[in-house]
Amino acid sequence: MGTKRVVLSDVAKYAGLSKATVSRYLNKSISLPQPTVARIEEAIKALDYRANSLARRLSKGGSETIGLVLPDIANPFFAELADAAEEAASLHKYSLVLCVTRNNLEKECQFIRWLDTRQVDGLLFTTNRPDNGQLREQLKGQRHVVLLDEDVPGSTVPKVFSDNVHGGELAANKLIAAGHQRIAFVGGPDELMSVRERHQGFRQALINAGLPYSADMVLYGDYSRTFGRAALDQLLALPQPPTAIFAASDYLALGLLDGMRQRGLAVPASLSLVGFDDAIYSDLITPRLSTIRQSARDLGRVAVETLIKLFNDEPDVSQVSRIPVEWISRDSVAPPAPSSAE
Repeated sequence: MGTKRVVLSDVAKYAGLSKATVSRYLNKSISLPQPTVARIEEAIKALDYRANSLARRLSKGGSETIGLVLPDIANPFFAELADAAEEAASLHKYSLVLCVTRNNLEKECQFIRWLDTRQVDGLLFTTNRPDNGQLREQLKGQRHVVLLDEDVPGSTVPKVFSDNVHGGELAANKLIAAGHQRIAFVGGPDELMSVRERHQGFRQALINAGLPYSADMVLYGDYSRTFGRAALDQLLALPQPPTAIFAASDYLALGLLDGMRQRGLAVPASLSLVGFDDAIYSDLITPRLSTIRQSARDLGRVAVETLIKLFNDEPDVSQVSRIPVEWISRDSVAPPAPSSAE
């Protein structure tokens, strides 16, 4: 037979006090004489009472919990972001709860509604699904939400993004410096802000270098290895295939590498490849992936710090924060092969 759970009324009865008095003592909202305090503490110890911390925090007007909304946690980039956000939240005495949506609109909206029921005090919100206007409507009027990594167009909450334009330009410039002139771009959904910005930087670098820009060399799809493989098939079928590819995420680069291996082609001997993210696996695969580092840790940390400022009603909250990116040189870039002379 299970042991009956000890509740607040049991402590009050044991101490010979009202439930309200014991509750206010536990919430530190009343000052009591020392003999009375001793009776309550003795009752707690004797009954082995453990307070429901969530109920207590809610009674004081907050949950002391931050929700981190992520499309998935299989992607190592999001796992690293979550780790950094938890660490930053803990420093401010907040717990972090993961809210995984799998890019399902209904789940995204459900987690936003958690703010109305005080299940969380605030949300760090990430989506990599183009919005049809519903997310924007759900976010309207919410004061304790920070978007990170990807935009919800038309929303007015604070946002934390990487410097995507500079990242795209940097990637293209490194391939151009290696001697490439036929360079392809493989991105996620073209409705996403981050994809458009990375493409913008990529295109600008080609224009600045006086190189031709071809729409046939620009492919958009979902952020998956499957699309990476399909994109490679399409690019290599061109009359003049690219000698280098800039993948707008390391995850897409994995799919491109899969396709190269299936064809018996080597990177960078047959084709150079640059990714974006610097996910943890980028330094572990063969060849090690040259990429643009956007710091998942900095995104998570800055987003938490921005949310804490919102909690405290601080006046200097940036509407848009940009995290710097940097070039990470590894083994996937080389000059074009002589047989691929431009």
